[in-house]
Amino acid sequence: MNHISLLGRTTADTELKLTQTGKPVVSFSLAVKRPYTKDTTDFINVVAWDKQAELVNKYVRKGQLIALEGYLTYRTYESQNGKRTVA
Repeated sequence: MNHISLLGRTTADTELKLTQTGKPVVSFSLAVKRPYTKDTTDFINVVAWDKQAELVNKYVRKGQLIALEGYLTYRTYESQNGKRTVA
């Protein structure tokens, strides 16, 4: 099962964008403190689509504490110089 729950603060205001087909998408970064460690924070990139993207854009602002649930995925791509990168 691929399931993730996060609690953290947003690092910037969100900006709603539309794909070429008109599908709403919003992406933002979430600062999540690691439990049981002092002064360690992970910055997680989050993407929301469709109605969820519209709701996030309407209600979420920079520095706001939010909880979210979803699934974890990562993408790889090859840069112009031929180096493979994980995004």
